[in-house]
Amino acid sequence: MSLRIVVCVKYVPDASGDRAFTEDLTTDRESVDGLLSELDEYAVEQALQIAGNTEGAEITVVTVGPEDAEDAVRKALQMGADKGVHVEDDDLHGTDALGTSLVLAAAIEKTGYDLVICGMASTDGVMGVLPALLAERLRVPQVTLLSELSVADGTVTGRRDGDAASEQLSASLPAVVSVTDQSGEARYPSFKGIMAAKKKPVETWDLEDLDIEADAVGLEGAWSAVEDATARPPRTAGEIVTDEGEGGKQLAGYLAEHKFI
Repeated sequence: MSLRIVVCVKYVPDASGDRAFTEDLTTDRESVDGLLSELDEYAVEQALQIAGNTEGAEITVVTVGPEDAEDAVRKALQMGADKGVHVEDDDLHGTDALGTSLVLAAAIEKTGYDLVICGMASTDGVMGVLPALLAERLRVPQVTLLSELSVADGTVTGRRDGDAASEQLSASLPAVVSVTDQSGEARYPSFKGIMAAKKKPVETWDLEDLDIEADAVGLEGAWSAVEDATARPPRTAGEIVTDEGEGGKQLAGYLAEHKFI
């Protein structure tokens, strides 16, 4: 059977870099390098494994973000995805998770899909709400936080691992799923894959292409906002205490002084 797989990916600031903020308290993208969110690499990997076992399957990678966000799509294409869609518009600046889900859902519907695969969360916001928001907007089932995933006979099946037990879940296609970092190691792009990705198509759409009004997204349409941001204090040297029989009391006193207990 043919299977249209859409993978949602995000271009995030490199966590090893020092971020700065603009006057409106959004991330200054010029101040830090970006990359494909590591947790989204697992989603790409699962899509590739499913496509490898399904004749006629096609993988489209979709992202929403600034000009450089195309790099995240290109990385997924290097891994083996077939084509990409990059939604870029100046009015998207400051868009929150709700607005992002609106744009992604419109792009996914325009692309056409049977299965949408997301990472469990982004490595910058770490909210983990996007898969559920997408499923609601697309009005399809959601099966989230899977550590194992397969597709057969129009049904997606997966395993969700918890602290005490594992659940076996399934849903009829079309559906939205998310996978965890326990779902399987993501492959590295090969030299052949890197060269092939240069010829794979990436379409760029704006809000007008998706029939979305500017006031529905961006800072104006956001339902959440950052009120203040404070730089993390520099790490200080630890305090060494010689235990001469009072070490326990000294430790308890330190914890109480710093309100840990």
